[in-house]
Amino acid sequence: MAKWALPEIDLSLCDRCGRCVERCPTGAVEMTPSGPVIVRPDDCTYCTECEAVCPQGAIKCGYEIVWSRTSQTRTDRQ
Repeated sequence: MAKWALPEIDLSLCDRCGRCVERCPTGAVEMTPSGPVIVRPDDCTYCTECEAVCPQGAIKCGYEIVWSRTSQTRTDRQ
């Protein structure tokens, strides 16, 4: 099981349209009889594509990944 955040799927809101399954770039999401499930959590890159395409708002990605620039100062000692 993944040790990081995964999208959360609220099956009570899901209409099982399958868009999340079709758009998952890694194939981590599959449709089961009860609805979509992240069956390969280690393959999930948390790209948030599933959340973006869900027309019912059944998928939530609770964390935002923010890349920041860090400045590195080099000190030359001679």
